[in-house]
Amino acid sequence: MIDGDTIEIAGETIRLWGIDAPEAGQPCRRAGGLYPCGQDAAAALEGWLSLSTVYCAPQGRPDRYGRTVARCTAQISVDHLTSTIPDLGAELVRRGHAMDYHRFSGGAFAAEQSEARQARRGIWAGEFTPPWEWRELRREASNDESAPASGCRIKGNINRDGERIYHSPGMRSWAGARIDESAGERWFCSEEEARSAGWRAPRGQIAE
Repeated sequence: MIDGDTIEIAGETIRLWGIDAPEAGQPCRRAGGLYPCGQDAAAALEGWLSLSTVYCAPQGRPDRYGRTVARCTAQISVDHLTSTIPDLGAELVRRGHAMDYHRFSGGAFAAEQSEARQARRGIWAGEFTPPWEWRELRREASNDESAPASGCRIKGNINRDGERIYHSPGMRSWAGARIDESAGERWFCSEEEARSAGWRAPRGQIAE
């Protein structure tokens, strides 16, 4: 197991078809605060694989990273009892550990996703950024040349109402926020530093 939507079998890296799970370093938010939803997805998949014999059927060509893209079935054996997960990707979506990657699946797992959302399972129990959006935001953050030499990348912005709002890489608002140090805006190296200075996170967005 590599992450929440990628496994390795006999040295071959396999990307599960049609789904997208939170990245290893991706946070989500629920009632108790932030938690590592990407790690939760990986742990769920690893738990199944540790008890399973897995069979995979490739779907088309390898992806741009050279990984085999496949739909995989798992036969789980516990105490001489055997059960089957017909499609690992579908099960991850149904349990709220991954999303239907409509761009590639064409909505194949829309029903499982709807079930997870209505039951508020996994990531649907709180707030999260879709994995494909989170990756894009991270790419934008890494390519931003306006960040200070210190490497601090959290933007402390003051809005038109005078509210002090910080924006972390990974938030939807990060890319569009601009810092005017002459107006009292500034960069922070951590969210704790920003909060201590009187800034808050944007409402309805997930901080890292």
